[in-house]
This record gives sequence, structure tokens and C-alpha cells, in this order.
Amino acid sequence: MEAIGALLAGGMGCVWCVFVGGAATIGIAGTVLWIWALVDCLTKEGDEHNNRLIWTLVIVFTHAIGAIIYLLVRRPQRIKELGK
Repeated sequence: MEAIGALLAGGMGCVWCVFVGGAATIGIAGTVLWIWALVDCLTKEGDEHNNRLIWTLVIVFTHAIGAIIYLLVRRPQRIKELGK
């Protein structure tokens, strides 16, 4: 009976490690995405109508969600308009 308890406890430890590892991977990926969007915005966004400032604030204050919004919405629009 003790062997079954030890086996279950060991199995839960493994599940916990997978959960923590997955969360860490998602966190690192979100941070890399955030840095990429921030650098892209600061180096390629035009300064007309304060676009650079507004998008930088959106990316900084909303972290990964703002980075995803920028990369999916503004970046394709900017490439069409400015070609960069």
C-alpha cells in the first residue's frame, strides 16, 4: 500500500514539473515576443501623429497582449503604408 502512495506522489511531482516548465516556457516566449515588438516599434514606426509613442506605451503597459496586438494589427498596416 505504501508503494502505491509513493508512486502516486511521484507521479504528481512529475505533473507539477511539467506544469511549471510549461508556464516558464510561455513566460519566456511572451517576454521574447514583447522585446521583439518593442524593438520593431521603436526602430521602424514612423513618428507621424505620435504613432511611435502611442504604440510603445501600448506595448510596454500591456506586455505580451500589447505585443501581439501590435504585431497582428499595426505591423502589417505599417508595412503597407511605409514599406518597412
